[in-house]
Order: sequence, then C-alpha cells, then structure tokens
Amino acid sequence: MAIDPNARADAADSAIESVSVLNEDSRRRMFVFIRRARRAVTRDEAAASVGISRKLAAFHLDKLVDAGLLRARYEAPGGIRKVGRRPKVYEPTDAQIVVSIPDRRHELLADLLLDAVLTEGADEDAAHAAVRTAERRGRQMGEAAREEIRPGRLGPERGLTACERLLDRYGYEPVRETPAQLRLRNCPFHPLAAKAPDLVCGMNHAFLSGYLDGLQITGVHAVLAPEPGECCVRLDTRDHRDRDDLAEAD
Repeated sequence: MAIDPNARADAADSAIESVSVLNEDSRRRMFVFIRRARRAVTRDEAAASVGISRKLAAFHLDKLVDAGLLRARYEAPGGIRKVGRRPKVYEPTDAQIVVSIPDRRHELLADLLLDAVLTEGADEDAAHAAVRTAERRGRQMGEAAREEIRPGRLGPERGLTACERLLDRYGYEPVRETPAQLRLRNCPFHPLAAKAPDLVCGMNHAFLSGYLDGLQITGVHAVLAPEPGECCVRLDTRDHRDRDDLAEAD
C-alpha cells in the first residue's frame, strides 16, 4: 500500500489548522465533551458543558465543524420526532490529529515491517525480508512519482533536482549541497532508527535505492553516509561503493 505524499501534506496542513482551532479553551473543552459523550450533542448541551451562552457555543461549534473535527446534522434528541424544527446536533468525525516537526513516518516503517512479516520466505530471515520489502515499496513509489511528473529521461543533474522536490514531500528535508550530491537533513524514522540502526538504516537505504530505480534515474546512487541528526543516506552521482572497492583492490 503506497502512501500518497500529497495526501500526507494535506493531512499535515489540516492537523496544524485543527490544533490552531483547539487552542481556544472553551472550544477545546466542548470538543472533549462531545467526543466523550459517544452520541450526538445539542448546542444547549455543549454550551452547558463549559458554562457559556448558546450563541457563543454555536460560534465555537461551527469553527470545529469547519476544521473537520465535528460534523453537524439536524436530529430530534433520542430519535423522537416532534413538531417544529429539529435541533442541530454535533458529533465527532473520524479525524485524527497528528503534528510532528520535523516530519516522522513511523506508519510507513510499521507498514513495511508488517509486510515483511507477512511475506517472509522460507529461505530468508526477518531482516532480509524487511530490506526486500523496503526496496520493493520504494520502487513502487518511485514508479508512481514518475507517472505523476512524467519527466522523460532523467540524468544525474535533473534526477537530483527531481528527488529534491519529491523527497521533501516524504519528510526527508533534502538539501542540495553540491550539484552532484543531495543530503537528507531529516530521518523520517527517527527515533526508531536509533534503537535498531542496522535494520532501519538498511531498510531506508533499500527504500531510497528502490525509489531511484522506480524513477528511472541514471547515474544517481543512494549511499549510506550516517551523520549525527540527519538521515543515514545521501544521494550522490558518484558510486562510492565502486570507488571503495577499487581502493581496496589497489
């Protein structure tokens, strides 16, 4: 299951807006009251829960509806039909508020690990299954990105430019230090990467390598290059693995 970075960015913007809306004390307390009620709540009930007027409660409730935290409808309390206008009632939506600065992608890591467990072959251990799953998912996401932007042939220079834009949407905070190198200032899997660096960094390296393959970028490599406080991988137009092998041979 691929995670749409555009949807993730939209969700992040929505979460920030929701946190801003909940900054007002009465509004936040009414929201908590409605969530805990486990039923549709009227304006009068919401107003009474925080000790404010019905008119002021209506203002705050509409703000919560606009932010996507509540939904409103007209319904008679208890489902009993009465003559006249039915009161407006409010109930929580399924929205989940998650704000993380810098961006974290723990759900992606969990999804990859779950996929690895479910598809682990008889001839591989858990770590190999995790790396295989990460590489495959990265390739699928790279293919989806290529289909989205339709860049044509991507050599090293244009390839790094495309990666700089696309990986920013995944929370990597890419920085183009030189024309030949792209550093990733943020690890989306921190702090879990610190608990199992060999596993998580190996998966991250495989994921980004697969991503490059899916984008069909020539001459750009995902290189393991851990730096404190940054992603363990950088994208480079020089294949350091080959260079290191040549150095050892000499």
